[in-house]
Amino acid sequence: MQEQSSQNALVLEKKGELSIREIDVASHMGPDDVRIKIATVGVCGSDVHYYTHGRIGPFEVKEPMILGHEASGIIVAVGANVRDLSVGDRVCMEPGVPQPLSRASRLGIYNLDPDVRFWATPPIHGVLTPRVVHPASLTFRLPDNVSFAEGAMVEPFAVGMQAASKAEIQPGDVGLVLGAGPIGIMVAIAALAGGCSTVIVADFAKPKLEIAGQYPGVIPCDLSETTLQEVVAGLTGDWGVDVLFECSGAKSVWSGIQTLLKPNGTIIAVGLPVEAVPIDISSLSTKEIVVKTVFRYAHQYERAIALISSGKVDLKPLISATYDFNDAIAAFERAAEGRASDVKIQIEMPDL
Repeated sequence: MQEQSSQNALVLEKKGELSIREIDVASHMGPDDVRIKIATVGVCGSDVHYYTHGRIGPFEVKEPMILGHEASGIIVAVGANVRDLSVGDRVCMEPGVPQPLSRASRLGIYNLDPDVRFWATPPIHGVLTPRVVHPASLTFRLPDNVSFAEGAMVEPFAVGMQAASKAEIQPGDVGLVLGAGPIGIMVAIAALAGGCSTVIVADFAKPKLEIAGQYPGVIPCDLSETTLQEVVAGLTGDWGVDVLFECSGAKSVWSGIQTLLKPNGTIIAVGLPVEAVPIDISSLSTKEIVVKTVFRYAHQYERAIALISSGKVDLKPLISATYDFNDAIAAFERAAEGRASDVKIQIEMPDL
């Protein structure tokens, strides 16, 4: 039987019911693992969705589950084989643990391993609890100038990095992001860091657009006041954007999406629509539009940390509020409200 210990945690008991209580968690540390004292955890949209809906696609909450997967902390113990990390190191952690010798892992696409164990994805516990054990190979040291709060932002920013990498951006490209939520804004930041000269960010949420507009190179597009076609035509001379990142997950945006792109432009599908999306293949084909998808990320953490540490990427303006762990339920209730001015809510763990 796997070694366990009882810890205080934020537990999703079932759909719509959260509690802070003691729960048994796996505590065995192997020779290639590290034990981490959790410092900061971000509240992700998937966490909120499990709380409000009880499931995402095939993943259903059938038993109590600890939430949280965007995390940073400090190493308090290392396994016998660990050489590159030490007790006292400040770190952030990649939450998906694949099978090391799976076919996907051997091909370098470990995020697509069917057997990946991802924090806070049923039935795997998350990390809104004081201590966790994690593979050292998926644990990354934070530079001194990167805070725990920023470290907990690396996970969602890695999604943006994956999207920008898939886009194969050329220096000077014009990008378009549909959706100004946390991922949409981070995709825009990553696209600018990847070489885009300009990125249009489109949404109906004026407060989020104002936050996105703080970043040089971002052009906010308030869809309650103008149309995307007008903005794109004006900026590109009717040519179209080079790359479009669909981050809203809205089914409706796919209707006529090809009109926003230049010939041979690229669509990166980041948002996951709840319903099946009808795609006009004929219209895409006549412009040779390339469509790519993104599922989480692979090999992005070190690049993301380097960009944050260098000062080229500043994610601090996206942190809307920070709650103490004892107020974690209130943090989730606020996140579930979906306030127009909120981008990222974080929870700080005690005793650090």
